[in-house]
Amino acid sequence: MQARIRRWVQPLMIALILLYAVTTLVTLLHEKHLVERFRQEPWFIAVPIGALLVIANIPREIHHGREFRAFLSSSAAIALLIALVWIGLYPNLIFSNPGPENSLTIYNAASTSRTLAVMLVIALVGMPLVLAYTAAVYWIFRGKVRIDKHSY
Repeated sequence: MQARIRRWVQPLMIALILLYAVTTLVTLLHEKHLVERFRQEPWFIAVPIGALLVIANIPREIHHGREFRAFLSSSAAIALLIALVWIGLYPNLIFSNPGPENSLTIYNAASTSRTLAVMLVIALVGMPLVLAYTAAVYWIFRGKVRIDKHSY
């Protein structure tokens, strides 16, 4: 299965890079509000360039048999693409197209201080549990699947 998927990587990555370029071009032309932050802070251009570089690095790492590095590049690409959207939307959470003054922003959507404090406590208690469960599941199911007489 890994060998079959390895053959798909190159054409799919080329398609991903082309779609990324087309999406970026369409965004630049039709969604002016997403580009404003990049005009205000030109150094933000490093984020889409970095995303393109880590996306282009994925097939290179797979070609050299370094799947973990390809996974790290894929994770970095996801993080950079999320950062790219965040930079474009900030401070909006949901942009109102007919009337930008009606957009949902981080300021008019924020909860009260008490609610945020309660959520902080829940997060401080819950996150270690989630991380411990994730680590345990990862440890139990580590390694590649091997087909042998006990497999089904």
